[in-house]
Amino acid sequence: MREYLSDRVDVRSDTVTHPTEGMRNAMSEAIVGDDVLGDDPTVIELQDKTAKLLGKEAALYVPSGTMSNIVATRTHTSPGDEIVTEAHSHIYRYEGGAFAALSGCSVALVDGKNGLMTSEQVSTSIRKAEGSLSHYPNGSLVCVENTAQGGGGSVYSQEVIDEICKVAREKDCKLHMDGARLFNAIVASNIEPARMVRDFDSVSVCLSKGLGAPVGSVLVGSKKDLAQAHRWRKMFGGGMRQAGMMAAAGIYALENNIDRLREDHRRARQFAEALVDMPNFSVNLEAVQSNIVYIGVGKGQSKRAIEELAKHGIDILDTDDSTIRAVFHLHITDEDLEKAIEAFTQIR
Repeated sequence: MREYLSDRVDVRSDTVTHPTEGMRNAMSEAIVGDDVLGDDPTVIELQDKTAKLLGKEAALYVPSGTMSNIVATRTHTSPGDEIVTEAHSHIYRYEGGAFAALSGCSVALVDGKNGLMTSEQVSTSIRKAEGSLSHYPNGSLVCVENTAQGGGGSVYSQEVIDEICKVAREKDCKLHMDGARLFNAIVASNIEPARMVRDFDSVSVCLSKGLGAPVGSVLVGSKKDLAQAHRWRKMFGGGMRQAGMMAAAGIYALENNIDRLREDHRRARQFAEALVDMPNFSVNLEAVQSNIVYIGVGKGQSKRAIEELAKHGIDILDTDDSTIRAVFHLHITDEDLEKAIEAFTQIR
C-alpha cells in the first residue's frame, strides 16, 4: 500500500501517514453530533468499539496520545505523587514535562534493557510516603509503554507484564499502559488485546501512528476512572465538537489496519538485517521486534547522515548525535525498502 503523493521514502515516523481513499470516504460519510455534549454517534461508536476490544468498561476520545497519557496520569495521581516509568519512555522524554506541569508529579526512572522494565526494577523504584517520615513522595502509578519506542520498538512478554502488574498491585499502585503502538505489540506477540492489558487501570491507544488515522487517541478504563478523565480532558482543552469525522477514521483504522502492521514489522526486520552487515552502521537486532529501527552512525554523525540520505530521497530523523531512527508504516512498500537500503550503501 502506498497512496502517498510524494516519491520520497519518509521513515521519520509512522505519524507521517495520510488517510487512504477508504479512510477518507469513511470520514466524509460520518454522522456527527456535538461530542462536548456527548451526542456525536460516531465518537460514541469509536469509544464503545475500543473499550470492547480491550476488555474495559469505558473509553474517551482525545486529540492526541500526549493528552491521553496526561489525562490518565492526572486521574490516577495527586500532586506530589511519584510515577514509575522507564528512562526512555515517551511520557518522560517527549511530552513536554506534562507529568510535572499538569499532574504535579515527580518520576522514578527505570533503566530498562531495550526500553523494557523488569518487575524487580519496578518494585525497587516504588517509594511510599508512609513509613518514610514523609521524606519520600508517594509512588502511586506505574506506567508501562508497549511497544517501547525508546528501546527500538521492543515488545514486553506477557509474563513480564503480569509480573509488573502484580508488583504494582502489591504496593498499592495504579497501572497505566502507554499503548501508542499497542497494536504493533499485539501483532508481534500474538496476544489477545484484552488479555495483554487486563490488569491495567487505563490504556492509551494512538490511532495516528501505525493505524494510519490523521489524528486522535482513545483512553480506556473503568467507568469511574473515565468519568474523572472526562473532566480532565475538559480542563486541558481537549473537548471537540463535531469530532465524528475524525472518529470515523479511527473506526476505519481499527477495522482495516491492524493485521497489516505485520508488513511494517517484516520490512523493518529486513531493513535492519541489511544494515547490520554494513561497516559504517550498527543495529541492535535484538531490539527490532516491531516497526522501528535505531541505527548507530558514529559519534557526531547524525546530522550528516540525515543530509546525505535526503539527497537519495530518504527522509529520516535523529534521536541523538550518533543515532538515527527509521519507522516503517503503511506508505512504505517493498520498493521503498530496497531504495532505502541502497541509499545507505551510498553514504560513508
